[in-house]
This record gives sequence, structure tokens and C-alpha cells, in this order.
Amino acid sequence: MSERYESIANNIANQQDDVEDSKRDHCNKTVEIYEDVSSPPVTVENFGRPLTCTYRFRAFRGSPKDWILRIRFKKFKVGTLINGTTCHKGYMQIVDGNAKTDVSNRKEPGLFCGEIEQPQTFISETNFVKIVFHADNFTDQTYFSFDSRAEQQFEVYLRYGQHPELYPNRRGEVVAGSYCERVFRDCRLQTCYVQSAAYPGVYPRNLHCRYHLNTRLPYIKLYIENEEFNIDGQRCENIMTCPMRPITSGSENCPYDYIRIYDGKDESASVIGTFCGMGKFPYSIIGTSQDLFVEFVSSPAGPLLNTGFHFNVGNWPGHVEAPGSRVGTCDWLLTAESLKKSGDTEGIFLSVAHWYPPHTSCTYLMQGFPGQVVRLYFPSFRINRIESPIVPWSGDCGESLTLYDAPRPDDARIIKTFCDTFSRPMEKHDFVSTGNAMFVRFESKTGSYSGSSLYYWAHYDFFNNTRFGEPVSGTACDEVIASWKHRAGRLRSPLNTLVYKQAPPGEDVHCLYRFVTDKRIFARVILTILSVNFKEHPYTAVSCQNCYEDRADKLIIWEPHPGGKAANTSSSISTTPLPLHLAVQRSLGSCLCAKHANTVSRARPYRVVSSGETLNLQLIVDNAHAAASYFKNPSPLFEARYEFVHGPLCGPAVLAAALDGEIVYPHLEALGYTEPPKRIQCIWDLEIEEKRDIWLHFDSIKFASRHCDDGNIQIFLPGRIEPYLSICGENVSLARELPILSAGELGFESLDDPLVIEKEKTRSIRIVFIGSASPARATFKIAWTGLYHLPKNSDGTLMTSRLTDGGIKSNSGQGCDFICPGDEALCIPARLICNGIVNCPNFTTTERKFWTAEEKRAREAYSEDSLRRLGYLDALGGIPLGQLHDEAPQLCAGARSSGGGDWMAPTLGAGLAIVLAVCALGAAWRLCCRKRSPDEESLDY
Repeated sequence: MSERYESIANNIANQQDDVEDSKRDHCNKTVEIYEDVSSPPVTVENFGRPLTCTYRFRAFRGSPKDWILRIRFKKFKVGTLINGTTCHKGYMQIVDGNAKTDVSNRKEPGLFCGEIEQPQTFISETNFVKIVFHADNFTDQTYFSFDSRAEQQFEVYLRYGQHPELYPNRRGEVVAGSYCERVFRDCRLQTCYVQSAAYPGVYPRNLHCRYHLNTRLPYIKLYIENEEFNIDGQRCENIMTCPMRPITSGSENCPYDYIRIYDGKDESASVIGTFCGMGKFPYSIIGTSQDLFVEFVSSPAGPLLNTGFHFNVGNWPGHVEAPGSRVGTCDWLLTAESLKKSGDTEGIFLSVAHWYPPHTSCTYLMQGFPGQVVRLYFPSFRINRIESPIVPWSGDCGESLTLYDAPRPDDARIIKTFCDTFSRPMEKHDFVSTGNAMFVRFESKTGSYSGSSLYYWAHYDFFNNTRFGEPVSGTACDEVIASWKHRAGRLRSPLNTLVYKQAPPGEDVHCLYRFVTDKRIFARVILTILSVNFKEHPYTAVSCQNCYEDRADKLIIWEPHPGGKAANTSSSISTTPLPLHLAVQRSLGSCLCAKHANTVSRARPYRVVSSGETLNLQLIVDNAHAAASYFKNPSPLFEARYEFVHGPLCGPAVLAAALDGEIVYPHLEALGYTEPPKRIQCIWDLEIEEKRDIWLHFDSIKFASRHCDDGNIQIFLPGRIEPYLSICGENVSLARELPILSAGELGFESLDDPLVIEKEKTRSIRIVFIGSASPARATFKIAWTGLYHLPKNSDGTLMTSRLTDGGIKSNSGQGCDFICPGDEALCIPARLICNGIVNCPNFTTTERKFWTAEEKRAREAYSEDSLRRLGYLDALGGIPLGQLHDEAPQLCAGARSSGGGDWMAPTLGAGLAIVLAVCALGAAWRLCCRKRSPDEESLDY
């Protein structure tokens, strides 16, 4: 050591004249711009002693404020950094600014110490810089050198960007009295640079910088595009003994220098993360609102190494105001009522586009009105790997999205689960609930700094799924409408228009409405089509010339069991529709398509009355245009109303063709087990044979009042819309003399009806009773007789040859055995003679004036021969035959006393009637006296 001091002394002696200049050149001086400065030489006077050197930079005279200083430290070894916060035996201070500048760190400039092996640069924030070097024990192991230059702001591109004159507040507005607290307002792309102080050079020590960030729209986004992130990436420069620290997060991993990002306006907001290290910053930080608060802290002492950060600020366009209410941090209640108030037809919610902590759960409850269903679909859906997790996750399903067919999470009712590791997105697929609520839950085990790995736009809407009957499981829109559920109601095409876009590919939309009742209660269905509103096919014109065959939208109406003659199916109602081609072949069928839109209206509805207890209505829509024409179309494709009529008090609804019969109201067998409704409508269809006249006559009739509301009987002839006869209390006298309905009046129904696919050639008289159902209010019995005509020639004269030759005699008892008195030349078979009911109408003693003598002789001869054969003639005692009707006392009394040959059949018939009456009374007594079973109660109509 003594030799070293001696050498230094000799050197000093040799340069004695330059000592003063050396002190002036190397310590405590004002530095010219572009001047190289190095540490003072070691001398006898300063070796091993404390040394403090201060350097001030001479600014250009009149230099504007937009000049800054770039100071390059080429060599630096001063003091030792202890515990990352203390400089031992030496330090350097950089004071940026003074009392005259807008910003300054002169009050607490912090300390640099340690050693560098490569040049480091400090770029000032102001045009005044002071550097202070201090060594507790100055030796040749403490040294530094630097140079400087002045630059204008626009030359420092990395700090101020291009055209700084256009963005004077690009780096924020400095808060008065601070060095690095800045406020950023209305940040947009490339308009806000959030930087560490002195960026892109080494940042000062002992900083506490606060950055208030704001954008016009949420979600605010903080991101790095190209620049490196270097906050406390190294504590010393030797890569072997002090390697670079990768970017890490968490306060425990960043004890010295760090940035801390808050989700809000200030320190009171939630902490998104704390970061430090060196490298490419891997995340974009996205806040939940329009504001972020960033805090940058550097330790009081540290190395002259780290260059800080540069963030851009923008906003992420992932924010949509959902028409609902937020329940929690990210829990939403999305109701049909809120959507309706918004005026939109669909609501939207997006995947979580902002940061969220680990174990986050975000939920969406879509709640419709009663009777609605919820549809959810994703116009856009991407599934990515988790790119910015807060907590690493190595297993499957770090993030998931689950759809529940329920108003809450229910693992038994999961519709679909999407997972980040193995799921495929399902875009434009409809997920539909069965009830009026759907619950969606997003879960993340990892958390994220910049939004979900499951990126989606979700659209939801609500559809009225109200049914008019009981839905048929496994079908989209089939319904069963039962009489024991609703006696009457309205019907239309599905309110839920989703059915028009959910049919399987290539299959038309089919909606089958089945009207059913119990055959034992003799019910019928009246179906009235009020309107038809099919649209034209948008792609190919469909003429609908053949309604059944053409691929046109249509309504098909048919009875699966024509005439009510099928077996009773009330105990097991099949939901499988009868194939249409079979329905058309077997029964009456009607087809309505677009060409009938003007024909069928509320003013002129199309009415169908079933023959029996079942009726089918099927809507068929061409799949090729169903969705385009009818999805979300509020107009109904058809409207109708239905009513179940007739019932137990009315008795059988369809009366098969017969020579005679009767309709009795009320039906006596029903009185013991059914409770009459307030109003009732009975519809009887009396089938008739060809070439047969019908005589309807009231055997008894009673109305409680003259008001037609208490009871009204209407008779409709085949193919007629208006009633042929209407009888009620005010005109009951009309029931005494009813005219004969001739075969001509009872012609076949017209087959020119364009609504008819195919009809059997049947004729029936329809008798309708509408009124009070109380048995005390109205009672009646309507009897009918089928009448034969005596044969006539083409000119209308009687065919006497057949009468005299016995050509119309019948051995079956169903022929023309008794000629009724009167002018019409009508006759009845033998079994109707003296059966207790007058079967010959219009009894009169006045013969037609145009009967010829030959016709008269032929008629009398035929009558005598017929009555002689039947055993009636001998008992008459010469009474003129033309004055006798079939129930004349002379005829019937004489026949009984003589025991005529054919009296046995009426006698047996009467005896059988008596036996049946006794059985009926016994059955009625049992029905009245015993307790009704639940099965019978369910048959009440």
C-alpha cells in the first residue's frame, strides 16, 4: 500500500500545475451539452476520503421547454446495493427538473448504485438535470463517465410518437406539484401513452407514479404492442450471477419495483394484478368499465438498469347493454318484460370480455312470461385456449359454459356444456327450453386478464308456447283436444313460430290437432275455420290446383273413423295420425290452401261437423320456405273455433238408414248418470235411402215457453245451409202437419264444392236442437217413416200393369204392402201396419181429380190383394180401403180379433218391446240408485 501511495504522490508532484484544473474539470461543475464527463482522478487528497460531485447541465440560451436531455452513462460503478433498497458506501442521484419546471423529482430523487457493464441512458422529462455522485470512500474502484446531448421532443419518437404537436396530452396531463402523476381522458387508439418516467431510458428511483386512465366507452383496454416490459427485470447486470427475471405477478413476487393495476378510478377499486419482470408483456388488461388506475412504484435505491414500460390505451368493443338487470358482479336477470320494454325482438349478451379473478362464475337467467319458451343461439362462437390466465391450469375444462333447461343450475337438466379443451362451438343452432326459463352459467378456474377463452355472441328471445289442447310428446306441435278438458274454444296455427324452422331437413312441418271425446257420450265436434292466410311460395310458384297432391301449404280435415262406426277408442287415444291418403279413401276429407283465402273468412266461415266422436285437423307447411315465410310472423296461418256438442242427453248422433225410427229427447238412459249443462246443442244425422220419401212427424213435443231460447228445433236438408224448418214455442203448431220430404228434395249432396277432396254419395237429414238442457224445459219425440212410391210411367201415370201383375210385391216384408190414403200414391211395408205409430201421412178422403178409372181399379185391386194376403181384408166388413190409414181402428181391431196370418210379427215385436222396456227401467233404477263410479263421472259432458 505504501508503494501505491508513493506512486500517487509522485504523479501528483509531476502534475502539480494541473491539479486545480483537474478539480474544475471532473467535479462540481456545469456541464456543456455534448461534453464528455468522467469521474475525478484519484489523488492523494481524495483517495479513501468521502467525495461528492455535482453536475449541472448548461441549457441553451432561450431554449424552449420542449428540449430534453439524453444522458448516456458509459461507465458506472458506485456503491453497493443492499437488500434491494439501500446503497452502501456510495450512490448517484439524478434530479430531473427544478423549481421553475412543471415537473420535478427534486424533493425525493432516489439513489442509483451498483455497476453496469453496458452503457445505459437516462432521458429527462425536463430541460434541467442535476447529477450528484457520492462515495463514502473514494478509490479507483469508484468511477463513472457520461456524455449528454439535447434533443427536441419530436426527435424522441418512442416517447412522444409521431406528430406530438397534434396530441399535446398524449402522455397525459401532469397533476400539478407531482413528477409523474398523470390523468388521461377519453383515450382512443394511439392517443394515450402510459409510460414510466424518463421512458425509454432508465427510470428514476423512489418513484410513486399514479396514472388515471379513462376511455369514452367501456371496456377500457391496457396493452403493449411492440415495446418490451422491464420493471425490476434485473438487480445487477451480470447475466451469470444476476439473471433476468421473467414477468411475474403478485405482490409477493414483486417486492421492489412494480406496477399495480386497479379496476376503477383509484386505489379503492379491485386490484387486477401486480406485475414486474422483464420480457414481452403477454397480456392485455381489460377493465370492467371506462376507467383504470395504474400505480408505478420503484424502490428508494436500485441499479441503473431497468427501462420501464410503455402501454397503449383503448377500449375493447365487447360491451353491449343487455335489456335486463345486473344482480351481482356478472350475474344477469334477462326477462321477457325487459326485452319487451326495450322494443327489441331479441336480446343479446356477450362472453366476459374483461378481466375476472380465478373461480369466477357468471350467470344469465332468461325468464319468460308463463307459457313461453326461451330460445338461445350463438351467431358467433369461438373456443380458444386460455391465453391470459391469472392462475395456471393444466387439467381439462379450465373454463366452461353450461346451458340448463331450468331457472337454476340443475345437473339433471343440462342442455349443453361447452369446454375450452374439447368442445366445438355450435353457431346458429337453436337451444330451446321446455319451460319459460333458461339458465346459463360461465365458470373459470383460472381467471383471466383479458376475457374469456370462450368467445361468443349470444342472442335470446321468447316464444309463446301456449297450447290449445294437450301437447303430444315427441312432436313439435301436435295436440289432442279432449271434450272432458274444454267443451269449446278457439284454435289457430302454432303461436310458437319456432316450429317453422325446426323441422328435420327435407321434412315438411306437420301439426296435427286431434279432437276426441268418449263414444259412450254420443258427442260430436263442430270445427269452424274462420280464416286461411297462407303465403305464396317465395322461390317457386305453387298453383294449388290439386290441394291434396300439390306441394302447397294446406289444411286437411278428416275423420279417422267415418260415421262414428269404428270401435270405441276412448280408453286409449292414439297420437299417431292416420295417413292422409288412407283418410281420404276411407272418409270425408276437406283440403284448404292459399286459393281458399278469399273463400273462407269470418263472414263466410267453413264449417265441418263430425259424424262421430273424433275429428282431425292437420296443418302442413312446405319445409322449403316455412322458416322464410312464417318464422316470427305474427299473423296466424289459420284461425278456427271448435265446439263439442250433442252428448248423453241427445242419444246416438248418427241414425242409420231404416224404414222407420224415432228421436227421443231427452235420451232417457242418460238421465240417471249425467248432469245436464245449462245449454245444449244436439245434432242428429238421419241417413236416408235412395228413392225413398221421408215423413217426419212429431209424436210428442213440449216447450216450456214461447221463447225460442228455451228450445229450437231446426231441420236441414242435404246440402242446404239454411234450415228447411224451424220450430220453437212460438210456432209449435207447425209440428202438427209436416210435409213429406220427397226423394227429389233429398237429392245427393253437391260434389262441386272445391273444398271437398272426396265424398261418398250419402244423404242425410240433419236435425238440430238448441236450447236449455233441463229435461223439464223441452221434451219431444220425432218419428220418421220411409215411404215407397207406387210405380209410375214416364208420363206420371200409374203403372197399372205392375199393380195388376203383382210386380211390386215383396216377400221380405219391406216392400209396398199397404197403400196409404191420399193423393201421393205412397205405400209402406207390412211390418209398419198396426204397429202403434201412424206411418201414413196426409190422411184424406178426397181422391185426386186426375186419377183415371183404370188407375183407380188397379190401385183397389192391389190393395185388396195385399190385405187379403196379410189377413186383414176379411175383418174390414166392406169398409172402403181408400179411407183407411195404417192405424185405423177397424183395420187393427179386426186383425187382432181374426188373428190374421201376419199378426204374429207385430205381436212378437210388441212383446219384445215390453221386455226391453222392463230391462230399461231396471237399468235406469240401478243407474239412479247406485253410486256413480269415477269412470262414469268422467263421462259427464
